[in-house]
Amino acid sequence: MRTVEGGETVRGKSWWSPTDSRLLEAVLVLAAALVGLFGVLLPALGVAGLVDPQDTRETETLTTTRVPGAVTDSVAGHGMTLAGTHHADLVLADPTAVQRLLLALPDIVNSLFLLLVLALLLKIARTLRDGDVFVPVNARRLSVMGLAVLVQTVVTPVLTALTTQLLVRGTPLAEQVPFSATFTGAYVLLAFLVLALAEVFRRGAKLRADTEGLV
Repeated sequence: MRTVEGGETVRGKSWWSPTDSRLLEAVLVLAAALVGLFGVLLPALGVAGLVDPQDTRETETLTTTRVPGAVTDSVAGHGMTLAGTHHADLVLADPTAVQRLLLALPDIVNSLFLLLVLALLLKIARTLRDGDVFVPVNARRLSVMGLAVLVQTVVTPVLTALTTQLLVRGTPLAEQVPFSATFTGAYVLLAFLVLALAEVFRRGAKLRADTEGLV
């Protein structure tokens, strides 16, 4: 966009077309729909018992071999089995409603964070229709996205560890499954990159506003 003599504003030709904007928006809407379906709706229906629920939780163990037979036999009444080396599968044969909720909750929460990010991306994509994304509201959206990714990086692993402990509490497996939360450094880096991008957008919007004020 440029201003010519007489105050008339002329838009420069952009490589990004309205068709590109609509295509990007459609992809984001489709992604949000898939996350909502497979990440939130189906797990919630599983908790309610309307579809096959989740019955397995990947976890870590204190042993390097299959849990001893004595332990496996003693938890038979709890409907649980634990097998694996370090990274094991905790399987509940017939989970109760509370157990189904504990199994599904981390995935549902993680999907809700992802839906928030996709919704903000969609709002940013819609500003491309006007050919300019360097507006203050997009800087705020990017800040929220960065914070959402950062919070998700901490909340999801901790919630997984907490719900795992609640699942095995009161059973002999509690001694075999430690409280363990694994944090991914790549997501932390991504969060700070998004926050840095938000600052770039904020400065770009301010610079544009200052420049237009001088015209």
